This record gives sequence, structure tokens and C-alpha cells, in this order.
Amino acid sequence: MFAEEPIYEQLARIGKALSGPVRLRLLDVLDQRERTVEELARAAGVPLKNTSAQLQQLRAAHLVTSRRDGTRVYYRLADESVSRFLGAFQAFAGERLADLRGAVRDRLGDLEGVTADELAARLADPSTLVLDVRSAADYAAGHVPGAVSVPMAELRDRLGELPASAEIVAYCGGPYCVVSPEAVRVLRAHGRSARPLDGGYLAWRRDGKPLER
Repeated sequence: MFAEEPIYEQLARIGKALSGPVRLRLLDVLDQRERTVEELARAAGVPLKNTSAQLQQLRAAHLVTSRRDGTRVYYRLADESVSRFLGAFQAFAGERLADLRGAVRDRLGDLEGVTADELAARLADPSTLVLDVRSAADYAAGHVPGAVSVPMAELRDRLGELPASAEIVAYCGGPYCVVSPEAVRVLRAHGRSARPLDGGYLAWRRDGKPLER
């Protein structure tokens, strides 16, 4: 055995924790806000039993932690360094893997987005409307300053609430979320000027941009 082998065995624990696509999905969802196992399973679209098992592996690698509130147990990322690592990991993978870039295009389409820096520069512009199409609970946990909450399920019924002349920037949860591209297509179909926020809420938060709660 090489003298340094135990070191690499410990490093490999992080790699093993990140080796499952379900665990990566759970981490992205938890990066938006803490949730119970049941809430997390619904948000991630993963069976409850499988969610619990995957969370235990993530806890063993110290990527997530939990707190108890009465009979409920809430899970969240262990700390902000996990969020920053996930962002860097996803960006690195996107640079290296053409298949990942292709899968993202297939999932999200080819809509031209607005970067977090571009949006930050436009927040004070009265002609720009920032639209949060996540759930009301996600919005309450943290959102882009000045963003208007219109969950995707309500968008078609509430189009009349949105100024017809506004340049709309819509965002959802994370870099692979399909909801804001769908919202942009709905808005454009109704004659609105709209673009998605590249990377969604997580890109904004991971970049250290300001939040409102």
C-alpha cells in the first residue's frame, strides 16, 4: 500500500457522494432552500424511500446537514462552501463535456439568456421586470431584489398583471430548470419581450448577488 493511499481514499468519499445523478439533483434542490424529506422528494421528483437513502450518503460526506423542528426533520446544504463547489463543479463539467452541453440544450432549448451580471446592472431600470416563476415558498425563502412572484402554474391567468411594455427577465431554480424557459415561451407567445436568467436563482445566489426575503 502506498503511504498516501488513505488520503486518496478520503478524497474519494466526495467523489462517491457526487457520483449519483439523483444525489446531484437533490443537492441542487437543497441549494435553493431547506426542505423536509417529503418536500425534497416532491421537488426533485424522486421516490421518498430513495430520497432518504441518498440523503444518508450525502450526510456521510458532510455535504448536507439537518435540524429537527418537532416531529419534522429539515435538510439543507452543510454550508455555503458546498454551494460554491457545486457551482464550480457544474461550470467545469459544462466546459469539459460536449455531451453535457448538448443535454442542456436539448432540455432548455436555445433561448438567449441574461447573465447575473447583466441583470444586476438592470435592476434599477424601470423598464425591466424580473419575474420569479418558482413556488411561493421558494420565493419567500429568497429572491432577486424587486422580483415579482408569479408561479408558473398561474402565469397564463395572470398575464394581465404584467406591464405590456416591460422587458421581462424570468428565472426559476437552477441551471437545468426548464420552468423559466417555458415561461419565456409563454410570454413571447402572448407578445411580450422576455428572456430567461442564465443559471436561474442559483447562479444569482452563487455569484454573491443581493437577495430579498
